[in-house]
Amino acid sequence: MSNEPPATHTAPGVTPKASYHHGDLRAQLIAAVQDLVELHGPDGFSVAEAARRAGVSSAAPYKHFKDRHEILRGVVSEAMDRLRAAMEAGAAAHPRGSFEAVSAVGLAYVNFARAEPGVFRLVFSLTEGHENAPDLLAKGENCFGVVVQAVADRLALSPSNPEVQRRAYLLWSFVHGHSFLTIDMKTKVASAEINDWDYLMTISHAILGAPIKA
Repeated sequence: MSNEPPATHTAPGVTPKASYHHGDLRAQLIAAVQDLVELHGPDGFSVAEAARRAGVSSAAPYKHFKDRHEILRGVVSEAMDRLRAAMEAGAAAHPRGSFEAVSAVGLAYVNFARAEPGVFRLVFSLTEGHENAPDLLAKGENCFGVVVQAVADRLALSPSNPEVQRRAYLLWSFVHGHSFLTIDMKTKVASAEINDWDYLMTISHAILGAPIKA
């Protein structure tokens, strides 16, 4: 006889309240909104729908967020943490200072965009207030800092070196553009298949293989 507890049945998309512990409702609401952003975009969901998915009352979210906009900021903040962690893990999977380490940072970025296009767009949107949020700006700088460190390691220079900063920006702009072209399905305009790793290695060699200006 199986020792597993009997199955329970809930409506699709709704998680029973009993599964939540004190203090984690904020994280569960953010996760619910992430899903809704992927389904409907940042303007196509309601706080009530997020609460329903979390299995709580429509008033419960306001114990953690003052309004809908603050919930979206929470989604962006959490997404940027995950993006930075994925980029750092990508670099760490290869020898420090290698072209592969640099390319892996970019691949993590592209993969994030492909897996969560709605959240990725939200992170880089001009949603009202994001540009005036120092915490989000700092997290954006931290993400870029991963690129800077990978470039600095490759060039054997300090992260603050102007040439490191310049080349890191060049890399980021290429990868950022490729990420948006990928989720917008624009890479299909090329007659040849665009392989992410080949693209990233080609760009890394092109930008970081050139001699440093005196």
